Amino acid sequence: MTDTTSKRPVPKAAVILTPAAEQRIADLMAKAPADAIGVKLSTPRRGCSGLAYSVDYVSEEDAFDEKIETPGGTFYIDGASVLYLIGSTMDWVEDDFTAGFVFENPNAKGACGCGESFMV
Repeated sequence: MTDTTSKRPVPKAAVILTPAAEQRIADLMAKAPADAIGVKLSTPRRGCSGLAYSVDYVSEEDAFDEKIETPGGTFYIDGASVLYLIGSTMDWVEDDFTAGFVFENPNAKGACGCGESFMV
């Protein structure tokens, strides 16, 4: 008898985190409020292009959120935002004047001039 069962491939995460982004999540979790269980990425409607990236502490897990375990803590992606973010890379960039998460999103069809929002 032949074993015809096969393992399903592990699905890839909707967003790829760079090592710098993972380190920043670890830094955030090290100083997080006591009730925080992780950090969550969402895309609220905001700005002149329609959607913005928002990263916040989360204190409750939502069943529809994508959950990514990183070495420094749990990273969540808002379930309603996943379709806008599939294939994106999230990085943490610092220079002499600014610091922040930077997104390379293949789904974005445009962005506003100030870079605060994007459209799909």
